[in-house]
Amino acid sequence: MKIRKEWKPLALMLGGFMIAYWLPVEPGIQKHPLLSALALVRWYAREHVLLCLIPAFFIAGAISVFVSHEAVLKYLGARAKKVVAYGVASVSGSVLAVCSCTVLPLFAGIYKRGAGLGPATAFLYAGPAINVLALVLTARVLGWQLGAARVVGAVAFSIIIGLGMHFVFRKEEAKKADDQLGMPVPAPARPLWKNVLVLAAMICVLVFVNWAASGQLQFGVACCPSPDALQIDTVSGVKTAEDNSFVYVDTGSNDIVKVEKELIRWQQGEGRWIRFAAAGAALLALAVMLASWFRREELGEWTGSTWGFAKQIMPLLFAGVLVAGLLLDSPGGKGLIPASWVAGLLGGNSLRANLFASMFGSLMYFATLTEVPIVGGLMKAGMGQGPALALLLAGPALSLPSILVIRSIMGTRKTIVYLLLVVVMATISGMIFGAVLE
Repeated sequence: MKIRKEWKPLALMLGGFMIAYWLPVEPGIQKHPLLSALALVRWYAREHVLLCLIPAFFIAGAISVFVSHEAVLKYLGARAKKVVAYGVASVSGSVLAVCSCTVLPLFAGIYKRGAGLGPATAFLYAGPAINVLALVLTARVLGWQLGAARVVGAVAFSIIIGLGMHFVFRKEEAKKADDQLGMPVPAPARPLWKNVLVLAAMICVLVFVNWAASGQLQFGVACCPSPDALQIDTVSGVKTAEDNSFVYVDTGSNDIVKVEKELIRWQQGEGRWIRFAAAGAALLALAVMLASWFRREELGEWTGSTWGFAKQIMPLLFAGVLVAGLLLDSPGGKGLIPASWVAGLLGGNSLRANLFASMFGSLMYFATLTEVPIVGGLMKAGMGQGPALALLLAGPALSLPSILVIRSIMGTRKTIVYLLLVVVMATISGMIFGAVLE
């Protein structure tokens, strides 16, 4: 990366991040849509950029520089065996268990490295959708039927959507496969196992710094105290209450989260040190491997590739988060479209209700696991079982910020087809599920 050439966009991006991080928006539920949008941007800057996106950018840069072109073509390329390609894509995405925004740099890395459109989009969907903890919480909180349907739907969607993208753009993929057949394959700079260890260390850093104990996390509105008894915490601005064993937190979606105090103490004490110690050990191992196995020129190329992904993706994500916070209700406050309107359109199991749930889910931004209490709140407001499944299948995998970024990576036509596949399949799945339960 040429510092003299890139210092201006770098300064602009750092300045924009600092402004977002220190936005003078008081914590708590905002009543004005603009303040709600700014609160969501501030939350995103503080909770996602440093610990989620930056490690993901470095992993994407490493994939584009260190992972051999031959390895990508062998397992994920347009000429790879379908069983291998889609199996590797879905498993790799699900192991990461990241949100719809964090998966984008990784998707961009494998796609630009030569992965076929089908396996790449299977990976894109699988990352946020096949989240084991989210699937378990869905079953515990919303019922085993909805949890089981989400498991089956998420796994099947990752493969079917990838195959659908490949079929729609099969002529382009055939040409891509022919081009890859005659493409010279350079000799790898180092054994594959070394690259695998480097990527594994970076993935461990990403996972451990964002890891929290699942413990005995319980959701429910049946627990005391009532919402009226909750008090606003002067530090965080969040409504809370507590008794001898539990802390009760208002999620902002008509739900109360009930968390054991022992779990909170573990997360803030021993658990916090364990996860940061594990992340530190992985980071130290990564530093040793980079210093021992990689040339200075390669590290410079890695930095340049990482910066390229950040420059392409970061502004679009923040713009998308701002617009999503302005339009839709979020944990930070009220949007221009009230939640009561949304709930009123989601009752029953009609085509309209399921289609609206899919479209609403594909535009709204869900942080990891927050879709469960949000859907629970909407169901208590009258949302049907079918639309609930449709939202759970479309929501975590897509959002307005991610749609903007996906378009910049693979173009408008492919993005529209990907969006339509997710929405249509989620709608059909919701209608079938709702009809079975009636």
